[in-house]
Amino acid sequence: MNRTNDLKPFSTYILSNYNKTVLYIGITNDLKRRICEHKSKLNPNSFTAKYNVDRLVYFEQFQSINDAIAREKQIKHWNREWKENLINRSNPNWDDLFDYSL
Repeated sequence: MNRTNDLKPFSTYILSNYNKTVLYIGITNDLKRRICEHKSKLNPNSFTAKYNVDRLVYFEQFQSINDAIAREKQIKHWNREWKENLINRSNPNWDDLFDYSL
């Protein structure tokens, strides 16, 4: 995973809550800003605010918005086990990658 200055324009990401019981998949053109918005509960009525989903556990980066959207749709259609396996391959402890990568 890249440092901020190496980030590609678009990211598909997975957030979870502290207990790893909820997953949220999203896309953004500014990963650092978007994760800060989730962590600060910018929209208090949002799904992520309601369920305290603010831990960045996985992300992929793309040059094309279309590629990022396609990947988001693909992952959203997966069952929970496949999503967990994707996370576990690169982040087996489900650490908050925001603290380390951005």
